[in-house]
Amino acid sequence: MAIALRKPHEIEKLRAANRVVAGALKLLEEHTKPGMSLKALDLMAEDYIRSQGAKPSFKGLYGFPSAVCISVNEVIIHGIPNDYELREGDIVGYDIGTELEGYFGDSAITAAVGAVTPEDEALIACAKDSLYYAVDVIRDGMRFKELSQLIEQFILERGFVPLRGFCGHGIGKRPHEEPEIPNYLEGNNPKAGPKIKNGMVFCIEPMICMKEGKAVILENGWDVVSSDGLRGSHYEHTVAVVNGRAEILSKI
Repeated sequence: MAIALRKPHEIEKLRAANRVVAGALKLLEEHTKPGMSLKALDLMAEDYIRSQGAKPSFKGLYGFPSAVCISVNEVIIHGIPNDYELREGDIVGYDIGTELEGYFGDSAITAAVGAVTPEDEALIACAKDSLYYAVDVIRDGMRFKELSQLIEQFILERGFVPLRGFCGHGIGKRPHEEPEIPNYLEGNNPKAGPKIKNGMVFCIEPMICMKEGKAVILENGWDVVSSDGLRGSHYEHTVAVVNGRAEILSKI
């Protein structure tokens, strides 16, 4: 497994790409309201990304047709924007990738549409809080499996379960690079596998299910739901390991 170690100037290039992602997510969050169509939100984000001199890196990636993965309610990740109009009480996930000068950005949020149930508030909070917990505990020298185990424990303690079969990942001059970073421990030994090192850049992205973590891909070949048929949530940041700690790149 070859995990790239980025030089400071490369990290700044990645930061620039990720700032565009953060700006697009902020724009979508501000326009998350009843009556907005998913296609309109997708177009809004794509226009913003291109206005910043970047490209929407998800568009065409592995055949994905849109600029933004927009996942509503039971769809946890990889939702394809359609004509659906948001309704009061929905929850909606936005996952955005960009390319700027050959470097990639990637981040995601889940937003509430108006007032949502306390259960949905807790579901969204679990994804967000587990992400920021992961960012806080990352240290130079810890193993990626240790990080996965800590994320899983956090999610389980909140009363939810991680979506299985999908994971965080390295990022740099390609949108998906080594390593894969599940939100759960694979195998029995968290002390196995590669270590986190200064200069590594990767995406942490907790994907949260209510009761069952088994993933089901719907007929369109993209939308991912849980086998429990219940709502899910998703948050993501791109981070760089600098001076032994994780620094979030995907923020304004």
